[in-house]
Amino acid sequence: MSSSKTETLDPVREAQTAHDTPLFSGLPGDIAASFEFFPPKTEKMEAKLWDAVQELKPLDPSFVSVTYGAGGSTRERTHNTVARIIAEADLPAAAHLTCVDASKAEICEVAENYWEAGVRHIVALRGDAGEPGAPFAPHPEGYASAADLVAGLKDIADFEISVAAYPETHPDADCPQSDLDNLKRKLDAGATRAISQFFFSADTFFRFRDAAAATGIDTPILPGILPVTNVAQARKFAGACGAQIPEWMDGLFEGLDERPASRQLVAATVAAELCRRLYAGGVRDFHFYTLNRADLAYAICHMLGMRPKGDNQ
Repeated sequence: MSSSKTETLDPVREAQTAHDTPLFSGLPGDIAASFEFFPPKTEKMEAKLWDAVQELKPLDPSFVSVTYGAGGSTRERTHNTVARIIAEADLPAAAHLTCVDASKAEICEVAENYWEAGVRHIVALRGDAGEPGAPFAPHPEGYASAADLVAGLKDIADFEISVAAYPETHPDADCPQSDLDNLKRKLDAGATRAISQFFFSADTFFRFRDAAAATGIDTPILPGILPVTNVAQARKFAGACGAQIPEWMDGLFEGLDERPASRQLVAATVAAELCRRLYAGGVRDFHFYTLNRADLAYAICHMLGMRPKGDNQ
C-alpha cells in the first residue's frame, strides 16, 4: 500500500476495527456447502481430482457437481467422473448438461444414462458456443433455452435440477430485468434451485437476491464462490459470465507470481471475508468453484465454523 493511501485511513476507525471481535470467532458452523469440479483430462489430473473429493467428503457436502465441456466435449469424462463419485465416494453428485450442439434425442440418451448411473441431480445450462464471443445457436432439433432443457429433463425423469443465475447479468441479456425474467422461466419450468456465477462483493449478491424476490422468485439462490489465485485466469472466466474483477484484486496479488503459498493465503483470505459478509446477510448455503483443488474451499468452510461430520471424518 502506498504512503498516500495509508495517510487517508481513519486511525480511530482502524483502531476500532482491529479491536473488534475477530470476524470468524464463535461461528456455529450452521452452513451447508456444495463443490464444483471439472472432469479430468489425464490420469494425473484424475488423481488430483479424487484427492480433492476425498478431502472435502468429511464436510458432508449437500452435493458435488461436475462440469460439461462446450458442445458435449467432455460428455464421457463427465459421466465417468460423476458415476465414480456416486459409487466410490458415496456422495450426491450432479452432472452438468447443456443445450449446445445436441438434439433432444441425444440429450435424452445422456440423461437416461445418468439416471442409470445413479445420478438424480442435473445442473441444466443453455451453454455457450465453443468460441469466445460466438453467439449461441440452438441445434435445429435441440432445446432453444435452458428453460426448455429443464422442462425436457423433467419429462425424462424426476431429476433434481439446478440452474445458473447471474448477479451481474448474463452478457447475452438485454438488461438485468430480462435476465431475471429468464431465471424465473427456468425455475418455473421445474428447477429446484439456482447457483450464481461468482462475484466479489456481498452487496452485489444481496442486490440480486432482492431483485429476484421482487420478480417473484422464492426458490433458493446459492452464491457461487471462486477463490482466486490467478487474477488473469479469473478475468478470463469473468469475461464469459459478466462478472467484474475489482481493481484492488490486482494489487493484492502483485509480486506473488513466484510465491504460490502466499497466493493461496491471499486467495483464502479474500474469499473467506466475502463468505463472512454473506453469512452476516443471512446466507447459509454456499457453492464453491474448486477448480479441482480442495484446500481453499476446505479452509474457508472451516473458518465459517464447518467441521467434519461423524463417519465422514
